[in-house]
Amino acid sequence: QVQLVESGGGLVQAGGSLRLSCAASGRTFSRYATGWFRQAPGKAREYVARIIWSSGSTYYADSVKDRFTISRDNAKNTVYLQMNSLKPEDTAVYYCAQSSTTTLAWQYWGQGTQVTVSS
Repeated sequence: QVQLVESGGGLVQAGGSLRLSCAASGRTFSRYATGWFRQAPGKAREYVARIIWSSGSTYYADSVKDRFTISRDNAKNTVYLQMNSLKPEDTAVYYCAQSSTTTLAWQYWGQGTQVTVSS
């Protein structure tokens, strides 16, 4: 089993920055990728970004490209999401998830952290 714990959410003004963390524990040696997702009230979950642990390869949704940066710290088993130039439409609960396979089936999920961007 893998446990994921997100932190770093909060309230920020538009144009501000936040850094989310996703700390993993348990069977972390089987990880392949970690992703960040978000869900706003009344909206579908959105795939925001992901990173492949072995290569560092990243993916970003068009909505966050050039504003968000995903990174990893192997020693800390932690993935970060640096969010800059935040917009009110970035307001959502942010979740991290982990996949053990190249198919990117997200088997493990964190509990989520709220990000609120005020205008």
